[in-house]
Amino acid sequence: QVQLVESGGGSVQPGGSLRLSCTISGSIIHIFAVNWYRQVPGNQRELVATIDSGGQTNYTDSVKGRFTISRDNAKNTVYLQMNELKPDDTAAYYCNMGDPGSAFAQHYWGQGTQVTVSS
Repeated sequence: QVQLVESGGGSVQPGGSLRLSCTISGSIIHIFAVNWYRQVPGNQRELVATIDSGGQTNYTDSVKGRFTISRDNAKNTVYLQMNELKPDDTAAYYCNMGDPGSAFAQHYWGQGTQVTVSS
């Protein structure tokens, strides 16, 4: 069974940085797109960043220029480097595998990692 395990969340002051990691079991990471979502209680999950199997990336407008998604297929891991963090970035961040919003992708979620940006 494929498992997605996130790590790297925590508390940081505005302007700080964090790097989230998503390790996916099964050595299949090179086949699929991998996505980072975030969710604030009471709101829908928001797609933050995507990296496809070819390495092409996409970002939601609010994080462009601050966040970078990357992948290391040898380590079965996708990263989300988050710089210049703002209080509005506070959320639970989730790793997801597959084309965003696809039926396939609904089966592959991590457990989430909390990011809190506060002074």
